Amino acid sequence: MGGDEESGPLPAAPRGVTAAAGSATSVHVMWNAIDGAEAYEVYRGSTKVQEVPSSDHMVDVTRLRPSTTYVFTVRARGAGGRLGPPSEEVRATTPAAAAADRSAPTRPPGVRGRAAGGRAVQLTWSAARDDRGVVSYDIYQGDTKIHSVGGGQTATAVGGLRPGTRYVFTVRARDAADNLSPASAAVRLTTPGTDDGRATAPTGLRATTHRADEAYYIDLAWVPPRTDGVVTEYQIHLDGRQATSLVYGGDAPRDRAEYSFYAGQEPGVTHRVRIRAKLPDGTWGGFSAERTVTTGERR
Repeated sequence: MGGDEESGPLPAAPRGVTAAAGSATSVHVMWNAIDGAEAYEVYRGSTKVQEVPSSDHMVDVTRLRPSTTYVFTVRARGAGGRLGPPSEEVRATTPAAAAADRSAPTRPPGVRGRAAGGRAVQLTWSAARDDRGVVSYDIYQGDTKIHSVGGGQTATAVGGLRPGTRYVFTVRARDAADNLSPASAAVRLTTPGTDDGRATAPTGLRATTHRADEAYYIDLAWVPPRTDGVVTEYQIHLDGRQATSLVYGGDAPRDRAEYSFYAGQEPGVTHRVRIRAKLPDGTWGGFSAERTVTTGERR
């Protein structure tokens, strides 16, 4: 078997790349997910300026110069560190700097939303006011910024959602000096359709126990759900209640995950355990199959 096959296929060039000025010194770059990507590299001209995990499909490039046009490309990095070809070039021009501007824009009024199928929503709002002008609008899903559009836009579509799921969106305005408005009124939307959770649930869950330091621990192993990004957070439920959370850093497992947690000092105690993953869209996926495990029991 050749080296290329061992290291996995070469990822494709990211598509749907856009760039829009977020302020006089920043540009917001977005792109569509690529199958098999483990990370994305963002370039300003020939200079690599950011690297993000595959769960992220956007980045704010900062420390730029006002009134300057920049060219950006994105490359996907796959298994074995193989770097795919660059995307098409996109350009964005930062606005002029606003000297000594400490006044934030007003809260965007009139925010409305509607579901556009089971996996997308359409958001609209009225223009915010600012003494120097609004440069961009940031869209938040819960507490997480998920999108940004130019200051001349008052509508956008948000995709990559799940059917039958409730979402909360807000919009904030930004000016050239990077002053950020208060959040708009929240828009609560539920995408149509049904989602039984099976496609987003961890699979192959195994539960065993071991004894260490005069106590018993439950050892779990599972296969992470297949999503358009890497799952970095899990909830572990024990006997019908949340027992603990597990949050990975930049090395979250993709093929098989393992975790061990304290279960007490008494042998012969039977527990029910199941897990679920926090998905890249910010919602919780379905629960895994429930497993029963008894402390001190050999399997």
